[in-house]
Amino acid sequence: QVQLVESGGGLVQAGGALRRSCAASGRTVTIYTMGWFRQAPGKERTFVAAINWSNGRTAYADSLQGRFTISTDSAQNTVYLQMNSLKPEDTAVYYCALDRSTMIHTTTRPYDYWGQGTQVTVSS
Repeated sequence: QVQLVESGGGLVQAGGALRRSCAASGRTVTIYTMGWFRQAPGKERTFVAAINWSNGRTAYADSLQGRFTISTDSAQNTVYLQMNSLKPEDTAVYYCALDRSTMIHTTTRPYDYWGQGTQVTVSS
């Protein structure tokens, strides 16, 4: 069983920055792709960013390109999400996820494991 443990997040003012991290542990399978999703109250969980573990290829939601950056520390089995120039509409619960496929998926269904989710609140 794989566990994804998230950290970071919290409350920040508009224009500020936060960094989320997500560490994979347990019976760690070969990681192919890790991604971040978010879910605002009353809305569906949506794609934020993803990264292919072996070649570093990344993908971002169009609306977040340029403000959010996904990166990895392979030695620590950890993925990061740097969030800059935060806006109140970025307020949501953020989840990391692990996908054992080599393709980057922007929907939730292909992801096999999920972190517990952490609230990020951006005040205006």
